[in-house]
Amino acid sequence: MATCTLACWRCRWLLPLLLGLAIILGIIALSGRGWLESESAPYQHQASLWESCTRWDNDLNWQCQSLMDYSWGRAAAATYLVGFVILVICFALAVIAFSVDILRFNFVRGIGGLIFVAAIFQIICLVIYPVKFTEEIQMMGSNMFSWAYGFGWASTIILIGCGFFFCCLPNWEDEVLGNIKPAY
Repeated sequence: MATCTLACWRCRWLLPLLLGLAIILGIIALSGRGWLESESAPYQHQASLWESCTRWDNDLNWQCQSLMDYSWGRAAAATYLVGFVILVICFALAVIAFSVDILRFNFVRGIGGLIFVAAIFQIICLVIYPVKFTEEIQMMGSNMFSWAYGFGWASTIILIGCGFFFCCLPNWEDEVLGNIKPAY
């Protein structure tokens, strides 16, 4: 019977693996065109973090406007990008921390702190975007924040969870490294 305790070498890589998943979700959110979409036919509005596209009645072409023309659009994109760059740095540091035995727990709490900073930047973007978008962009019909916006929130929620685990992990250093006998 195979069991996986924290001392198992595979389980040590779960946190960097979750950070990798958050990176993938962040890439989807950054590149996706589904931050805001029309809820039902006729589909007249579609937006990403970078642009807002409208299709008027009986027109087959989308007319797109850059959100970088708005200060809030630049702020939302910048804060999400800063959070994403910090996330990538944290992923690299986590891989290094779990690869090198000497460094393993010396700076894991620092990685957790950086992860919280990245999550705060992403939350700022995910709050600025819908508030200012609905205030300043003219929309017709019923619209909803869609899948790419959801991927942004999924990435942020994973970051918050990983931040707690990275901050608490040094408290169980001996258990993770297998330095104490298991109690049966």
